[in-house]
Amino acid sequence: MSEITITEAEKRRSTDQILDVREDFEVAQGTIPGALHIPLGDLGARLSELDRAVPVIAVCRSGNRSATAADALNQAGFTADTMAGGMTAWQEAGLPTT
Repeated sequence: MSEITITEAEKRRSTDQILDVREDFEVAQGTIPGALHIPLGDLGARLSELDRAVPVIAVCRSGNRSATAADALNQAGFTADTMAGGMTAWQEAGLPTT
């Protein structure tokens, strides 16, 4: 698993899958447009919702849970990175949210 910056995630979000692993109440505060929301606790049961042929950028609030998710995805045969700073950094940078 590698850690990428919010700038790199913004560049790649049109080609990669953005996976938001936060809880429902956190996602209600805004998410990256087009992101798929699967809470970290549900990820193992919902892997079929992700395309193994498309890289994944895992996102959480600060970067800890997304690192766990990216590790699990890589072990399951995906190519996955985590976004450093999470949604806190994304929103502080003024990047788009829905």
